[in-house]
Amino acid sequence: MKENEMNKERKSNHQEYQVSMRNEEEVDEDDNDRLALSLSYGSKRTKVRSEEPLPPPALPHEQEQLLPLVQEQEQPQQMVSSMQTLISQPLLQIPLQLSASHPIYNVPSPLVYQFHQEPVSSSSSSVVSGSTVTGPSRPVRVRRNPTQAPREGKSDTVRPPYPWATNRRATVHSVNYLLSKEITKISGDVQCKRCERQYKIDYDLKEKFTEIGTFIAENKSAMHHRAPPVWKNPVLPKCQFCDQENSAEPVIARKKKEINWLFLLLGQMLGCCTLKQLKYFCKHTKNHRTGAKDRVLYLTYLGLCMQLDPAGPFNR
Repeated sequence: MKENEMNKERKSNHQEYQVSMRNEEEVDEDDNDRLALSLSYGSKRTKVRSEEPLPPPALPHEQEQLLPLVQEQEQPQQMVSSMQTLISQPLLQIPLQLSASHPIYNVPSPLVYQFHQEPVSSSSSSVVSGSTVTGPSRPVRVRRNPTQAPREGKSDTVRPPYPWATNRRATVHSVNYLLSKEITKISGDVQCKRCERQYKIDYDLKEKFTEIGTFIAENKSAMHHRAPPVWKNPVLPKCQFCDQENSAEPVIARKKKEINWLFLLLGQMLGCCTLKQLKYFCKHTKNHRTGAKDRVLYLTYLGLCMQLDPAGPFNR
């Protein structure tokens, strides 16, 4: 009996042990399933996080708003491409075209002096060959300074030393008067400093006076009542015999009343005169004769030009 009971207990214990083992295996299988399920869920969730969500499709009105932004982004790229094409092209393929109103075409024309030629009546002035006294080409101003009057024994009028000179000291006829008398060439004596040959040269009255008048009209404001260097150190003519440049100097008369003033003016050689000779001219033309040589020379140039054309731009 005892053995049977023991056998039954053993069987029941064995059955209980098998049931407990089965339960443990089922629990282990459940845990493994849960672990695998948790791992698979975690991998899916990380995979979903790694992928960025796609933006929702834009609506039609949103596409219209985004279109200008896209065009603005494309414009710089188009400008860069157009600049690259312009740079790659040679310069000759890009012609420079300026409008007619561009400042480069509106260059001011240089000043050109032109005197007005007028007929001279026979009653205003008359010329008689020989020793006959010639009347002045313009009215004489009244002396305001008595110290400028000629000394005792010296007359205010002299015999005209040249056809273009008047009977007054240091005074020449006007251009209109000389042209009316068909005096178009002004001659004078020069001497070469190298070969010492002496000869005469002629200057065209109208051409040379227009050249000097144009120079004065263009540069008078910048002179400041002083003779420019081209007048103080004149360029002398070329010698006709030895071909020496800047060598033919004018022959100036020893007597001041016989100086060929018009010839020196047209040749722009008044700078060859001494200061005493220039002061003599200013004295007898009622000009201020004190000061440096460049100032007296300036007054001599303008005084002679005023005699030739009283209506010109030669007043001080």
